[in-house]
Amino acid sequence: MTQYEQLADEIHALIRSGSLRVGDKLPSVRLCSERRKISQSTVFQAYYLLESRGVIQARPRSGYYVLPRLQEPLQGPGTSRPSLTSHTVAINDLVVEILNLSRRKDVVPLGSAFPDPALFPLDRLTRCMGTALRRLPPHKLIEDLTTGHLRLRQQIAQRYAVDGVRAEVDEIVITNGAMDALNLSLQAVTSPGDLVLLEAPTFYAPLQAIERLKLRALQLPTSASEGVDLAALESALASGDAKACWFMPNFQNPLGALMPEGRKQALAALLARYQVPLIEDDVYGDLYAGTHKPRPIKAFDPEGWVIHCASFSKTLAPGYRVGWVAAGRWTRAIERLKVMSSLSASVPPQAALSDYLAQGGYDLHLRRLRQTLALQRDVMIDAIAESFPLGTRVTRPQGGYFLWLELAPHIDALALMRQALQAGVSLMPGQLFSADQRFAHCIRLNFAAAPAHEITRATHVLGGLVRGMGAGQG
Repeated sequence: MTQYEQLADEIHALIRSGSLRVGDKLPSVRLCSERRKISQSTVFQAYYLLESRGVIQARPRSGYYVLPRLQEPLQGPGTSRPSLTSHTVAINDLVVEILNLSRRKDVVPLGSAFPDPALFPLDRLTRCMGTALRRLPPHKLIEDLTTGHLRLRQQIAQRYAVDGVRAEVDEIVITNGAMDALNLSLQAVTSPGDLVLLEAPTFYAPLQAIERLKLRALQLPTSASEGVDLAALESALASGDAKACWFMPNFQNPLGALMPEGRKQALAALLARYQVPLIEDDVYGDLYAGTHKPRPIKAFDPEGWVIHCASFSKTLAPGYRVGWVAAGRWTRAIERLKVMSSLSASVPPQAALSDYLAQGGYDLHLRRLRQTLALQRDVMIDAIAESFPLGTRVTRPQGGYFLWLELAPHIDALALMRQALQAGVSLMPGQLFSADQRFAHCIRLNFAAAPAHEITRATHVLGGLVRGMGAGQG
């Protein structure tokens, strides 16, 4: 990035955050040059770039001023319309290929599944690790291997209680991240050939798990504003063929959908009526942008048909790989499967996280993280409005850190991904998020993967590439 582009992006971020408001005057070219120790020519280039974006305006003999936003509000995508036929799944090779391509260190990782590591209190966690290991009696290293660190399970149970969810300490099993919890849960409630109900689009991890366990997938219509379609769900449950559901009701990946509370209650009632278990993936539940944490479906499950899975990977410590499952009636089955697969999650990270939670400060960290994510969401949405073609549809999630973009039908997301990687930006193509590789004209972007000015620049790069593909079509 050139100096003038970096300056322009930093000023643009201040405008988006409200630090510079409509009508405010920007520092003079001379003053900005002196303070930044850059040439006046560089400052002029930055201001010209902001003018071209339509965010500032030069006034003769007066200077540069912030303009009101002129972009039309972006529309969101409609409810998906999957085929409503079951599929065997063969997606793992494509997932591995794309993940390998996207791991280059020289790209802005908008295709990443994690936030920027700089958003996490890693130094403090390192100190907690040292403290916890010094205090840990040797026998504790093997005492709770299968179920996990007792004090950490107690702390998780306390957090459940605060959220109005019944989950006893003895039904909480610590796992190697949420993916271990989700995979063990799916294995506990299905046999090869069984049918599993999913959202459309859905995160690619359940598709990989279904492929590995030789199950079948049926994806249901899903709205970015309301989650999975309950009428379609009831029809699928009434057929008697479905053996499990795997849904993400809070800030679903990739749509960012938040299911309203009334629909969560109705979904829990459907599960109880048809006695079909739900594997609830709730790894983003703490990353809400509003004032109240949304409750999981588990909160409306008096009969115990919901297996609730979560982790600290998305909120606190991705590399520690500490997740858990509130397994209820399937606790012993999941414990047995865990013994046969991994035996135990690593003890030192569990001890470190328990020490961190005991010291307090986790909720303060979450508040700061949520504020940052909400700001960066708006930064990326503004950059999409500025740079993508008219007609682009994009979600505006109330939490999490993903946007789902629906592009013109002729855009091939895989081809766009390859062009973007050459330009130094990664993305996730829509083909990864369905059993039959539909959503080929859609992409998922991560607005938490880099600082705001990098998010702006990388999004503008993608917008230019999409416009170029549209021009080529014409």
